[in-house]
Amino acid sequence: MDSIDSFFPYSEYRPGQRHMLEVSAQVARDGGIAMIDAPTGSGKSSVVAALLAERKGRKIVIAVRTISQLTTFIRELELVKQKQPQIKTVYLVGKGSMCPLGGVGDVYRRCEGVKAFSNSLMRDRAEKGAMIPAKDPFIIQQVRRMDKEHPLLCPYYIGSKMFVQAEGVGIRMIPSTELRNKAERVIANPVPPRELSEYSAGICPYELMMHAAKTTDVVILNYHHLFDRDIREQLYANLNVEPQDILLLIDEAHNCGDVITGIESVTLEERDLEQASRELSGMQKRHKGAEAVRHVLPRLTEFIRGLANSTEGEDWFDPAIFDRMIIRESLYRQMDEIVDDLMGLAETIREKNQKSGEFRETAIERLTEFLVRLSNSATDPSFLTLYRKEESGITLEVRSIDPADSLTEVCGSHACCILISGTLSPVESFKKYYFGKALVTTLSLPNAFPKENRLVACSNDITTAYSMRQNRDNTNKIVEYIRSFSTLKGNRAIYFSSYQILESYADLAVPHIRGKKIFIEPRDAANASAALTEFLSLPSRRESGVMFAVCGGKWSEGLDYRGEMLSGAMVIGLPLAPFNRVRRMMIEYFRHKFGDEGEFLCYTLPAVNRSLQALGRVLRTPEDRGVLVLGEKRFLEKRVRNALPAWMQEEMIVCDLERFREVLAQWKS
Repeated sequence: MDSIDSFFPYSEYRPGQRHMLEVSAQVARDGGIAMIDAPTGSGKSSVVAALLAERKGRKIVIAVRTISQLTTFIRELELVKQKQPQIKTVYLVGKGSMCPLGGVGDVYRRCEGVKAFSNSLMRDRAEKGAMIPAKDPFIIQQVRRMDKEHPLLCPYYIGSKMFVQAEGVGIRMIPSTELRNKAERVIANPVPPRELSEYSAGICPYELMMHAAKTTDVVILNYHHLFDRDIREQLYANLNVEPQDILLLIDEAHNCGDVITGIESVTLEERDLEQASRELSGMQKRHKGAEAVRHVLPRLTEFIRGLANSTEGEDWFDPAIFDRMIIRESLYRQMDEIVDDLMGLAETIREKNQKSGEFRETAIERLTEFLVRLSNSATDPSFLTLYRKEESGITLEVRSIDPADSLTEVCGSHACCILISGTLSPVESFKKYYFGKALVTTLSLPNAFPKENRLVACSNDITTAYSMRQNRDNTNKIVEYIRSFSTLKGNRAIYFSSYQILESYADLAVPHIRGKKIFIEPRDAANASAALTEFLSLPSRRESGVMFAVCGGKWSEGLDYRGEMLSGAMVIGLPLAPFNRVRRMMIEYFRHKFGDEGEFLCYTLPAVNRSLQALGRVLRTPEDRGVLVLGEKRFLEKRVRNALPAWMQEEMIVCDLERFREVLAQWKS
């Protein structure tokens, strides 16, 4: 067994860090699952050192959610390689970020289609003697002539391949010499993701990194590579590795549940039905089921339009009523017969579109997937059928609400799985929500940063609970909390539970804020990045601002506000999801599964986590100083308070408005 110290790239361990690595090494040695709640500054990324020490020839896969987290592990592994230069690492991000081809349609579907056409042409030409496709004049000419918006060939993929004589008879395709050379160089000298397309220059970046990954010890990849079953299975097949031979590390694990349920949910809109009707209009003569399905579509449209009169923004619909309404007066006796015809139609349309270089998902395919999921939901209570009223119209959804089965399958199929996050608090609750009664090792570390550099306060006299939103005294106090907090030096962030509440209090509070620039998170993502960049740049110009944002929004997670970029954060309200019938049904499902704790796990815990993520933007290094404020008396309720990290519970100063002003004055002095 190699020692952890051999791979640990720092001169000394932070408080609790050595124990965290020993626990990780034990799980890697014995197998199983571990969940580690380690606040910012604990050195979570060094867990990879423990996995390297216990690798024994196995591959390490690190799953991250964002490019910034990927970059963190690239840096960590570069430090490890200063001690252990033989370690080989590479990363894989989504094809959407890597593909240089362009064109319209889904990038994964387009990739699948152009690779099939390219392979066919390359093999045909190789059999005629053109063993290096990228240098074949005929292929070069075909690439030049193709429609760039609807490509049938990929010059970058073509540049990644060549042919050699097979050992027996015939030829076989292998990676091109250029790809192999660049793969060796990218392993030796990692290229940042933003520079990868330029570095690849003429070959496919994804093929390049995939080839490199076959020979590396560590592969860093995004969540979808891991949690989308089809992508994961294809990835492991390409790497020629089985899950049981992989040590898995999942970063920012508090996001796993939302990502998995998002992948497993499916939606349908009225415009999808309109497009489906157009797709079917020319197929009656070629496919006997086309006309029968087309007669069903008006009933689907009628069902959707019938929901427009609802006063609810989101609500459940009965799948049994849906089935009866769709089948009524149709040629079908049951929904399964419709789905069978749709599957055949979807395959026919897909083949036709691919031949013409069209790689969008068809409306027929979307409709098929929706009806399959809806049918399955009848026997699987972890899926809910619902609709949402949006500006574009009514959206039907079959929503996955429980990630446990999928996450347990993924984590349990690997040699080991370590899940780490700075906000897996309380870790025992996350364990139950993610894995039920499965055997899981858990660990919570204390906050390693100096106590004197932070102030934690919680108000006991304000709330955004619905029953108090019209109370004038409560509203005035919230505005005064915001004003007082904004008088502190430096950039300040104030997070709300929704855009509606944000906008209401911004209108009331902004006129009372003096000497600071105001930034309000837009609902539309288009202008959000530029505004955030300007806000974070203020301290470098000796200016400061106040940011009004939303918990769980564009400015609250996955961002690293180091140093003076952010000197304090306040959460106004407990950011619970809207309490409607859909939410009640979710709560009922989890109560049935977990008893009285079910409501906390599916409703309260996510709200607390969103709050902690927002507050977590402030203290990113041991030298950072900052004020953390929970502006909501519900955080003092026993179950909610117990969900906060132990260090926050211990240091929390409970305040009314007058005491809050005193505490801030002492902090400023």
